[in-house]
Amino acid sequence: MWLPAGIDSRQPAGARPFRRLVAGWLKLTLKLCILLCALSLSACSSLGYYTQAANGQFSLLAQTRPIDDWLADPQTPESLKKKLREVQRIRRFAVRELALPDNESYTGYAQLQRPFVLWNVVAAPALSLTARQWCFPIAGCVNYRGYYHQQAALDYAAQLHSEGDDVQVLGVPAYSTLGWFNDPVISTFITYPDAELARMVFHELAHQKFYVKDDSEFNESFATAVESAGVARWLQENGDPEQEKIYQLYESRKHDFLDLLLRCRAELAQIYASHASDEEKLQRKAAVFDALQADYQVLKQQRWGGYTGYDRWFASPLSNAHLALVATYHDLEPGFEALLRQYPDFNQFYAKVRALGALDKAARHRALHSLAENDKNACPDGVCRDSIEK
Repeated sequence: MWLPAGIDSRQPAGARPFRRLVAGWLKLTLKLCILLCALSLSACSSLGYYTQAANGQFSLLAQTRPIDDWLADPQTPESLKKKLREVQRIRRFAVRELALPDNESYTGYAQLQRPFVLWNVVAAPALSLTARQWCFPIAGCVNYRGYYHQQAALDYAAQLHSEGDDVQVLGVPAYSTLGWFNDPVISTFITYPDAELARMVFHELAHQKFYVKDDSEFNESFATAVESAGVARWLQENGDPEQEKIYQLYESRKHDFLDLLLRCRAELAQIYASHASDEEKLQRKAAVFDALQADYQVLKQQRWGGYTGYDRWFASPLSNAHLALVATYHDLEPGFEALLRQYPDFNQFYAKVRALGALDKAARHRALHSLAENDKNACPDGVCRDSIEK
């Protein structure tokens, strides 16, 4: 296990038995993969993927120590202790005010030797904005495929690109195991400003609260709505004017960024639905993405004062894959926000979300779009937003 210089690498009492437990689970997982391989050639082709997934998950758990241990350790830097104490306050708030799960998740901390915990591969056909899906035993079908090693993600993306897909590889600072394991706080996001740190914890805990298999748009939009409302309430109780200013600036830039992408996506959708030839569609597609790059530079300089926080997103050649996840995280969010305005008590809100989740996929999406449309008519320009924040 790697730890930065100055951090005590000694394991607390009980660490070795835990590591043996992890090793036992890992062996069991590998045996299951081998059994699947024996039963199905298609499963055999996935053996390497599931092996890296098992290794990555259990390596993360093995590197996790309770936050209280880090706080008691005299060699833990004060800057880290300050952030960990803030996580504890955020965690208590999540249970008390947002009715999020009261369990061991985010009560431990893992220090990793990489900038992201994993890398997601996103893919879409060359003339479509619909993301490819990958299906897994627990999570169901999702719009991305995760790797714990960046090179493995890049290799898989290159394979998909060679087959004609648009691809993007995204670094991921945190993810949820949906309550199957105690998800830790990770070095990949511990340095975020406090409001963004709260946003991350609220989002991932929301996945533990409610999750529908085979519906990434529903799950991610739900978690995004919970995080937004949660941070607004958290800032009311815990924020100071400077924190609120920083987060409002973050939110404003995010909305500008999303508006830019949504306009681009709408233009591309019209192109792909047209009767033009594929060659002409590809030419017009390239022109749209060139315009998106140019519009971003104007936005960055004229409205953001040169802020470069989104440069990494625009650094690789833009493609449909870059836009595919916009729908996943945001298309249904207005419907959840409308529902939360109707039921600002989170327990009541979650009960209504469960009722939506019991519908078939098409019906629940229609219901959320209807909620958003009715809310738009009732609350023009978002003047009803205060009801979410109370």
